[in-house]
Amino acid sequence: MEKDLFLKTQYITLGQFLKIAGIIDSGGRAKWFLQENKVLVNDELEARRGRKLRAGDKVVVPDAGTFLMRSKQQEK
Repeated sequence: MEKDLFLKTQYITLGQFLKIAGIIDSGGRAKWFLQENKVLVNDELEARRGRKLRAGDKVVVPDAGTFLMRSKQQEK
């Protein structure tokens, strides 16, 4: 099941996403998490914590779920 994450700004980084989604406890753990776990952004393996996520991007974190980035204007 996909979960929507609404962006308050134009983009967030992958490290910020991991913290907001509750996958990691602090932003400092992002680098370690991405080295140890597979994370897909738009069906491509991603290990850069600074990767910018924008509305329309899909992030898949095994054992945590699939997340779709949405802008505030796309709210239903």
